[in-house]
Amino acid sequence: MKLIFGLGNPGKRFEETRHNIGFRIIDKLAELLYIDVRKRAHASLFGQGNVEGEKVILAKPLAYMNKSGHAVSSFLCYYRVLPEDLLVIYDDADLEVGCLRIRSRGGAGGHRGIESIISCLGREDFPRLRIGIKGKGRDSRLADYVLKKFDEEERIIVDRVVAEAAEAVQCLIKEGVANAMNKYNRSNRRNDKTQNPNDLGF
Repeated sequence: MKLIFGLGNPGKRFEETRHNIGFRIIDKLAELLYIDVRKRAHASLFGQGNVEGEKVILAKPLAYMNKSGHAVSSFLCYYRVLPEDLLVIYDDADLEVGCLRIRSRGGAGGHRGIESIISCLGREDFPRLRIGIKGKGRDSRLADYVLKKFDEEERIIVDRVVAEAAEAVQCLIKEGVANAMNKYNRSNRRNDKTQNPNDLGF
């Protein structure tokens, strides 16, 4: 079983904000995989499906970003999902809009949602998919910036990366983290000046 957890903040006022791109990718996956993400449990909205014989749960927390860890921990315990079978999707303000990066483990990098998950799980060795949200106005205070919406030009790029991220998640489910890293981290690495060799799977 794979648990795919998209991070964001609940409520209409946060819809379409940079911080909620994890929710958008879960919604895209739900559309592509015909999974209804409307059940409520473990402080989340979630749905279950199947990808080539692999059971998959798509989930979005109903708690705010800095409480995400409680929801993730509850799912892992209830369904007995191993950390290596978890994938967390979230925004990264240090990556340019249009970039995505898959990693098999790592620190929080200042992201409150990931900090919460690491704190609740007591470990960093779980896969994650970071989506770049850095664009115009990035020099503003981070807490304010992540709650801004994408401008018209950025929205075109975001639509593309959401679709690509959904493909990357399906690749990860079918072929594993290493193959997904090698395929999707390389496809957009030229746009990332903060490239980490670990992101390439070497």
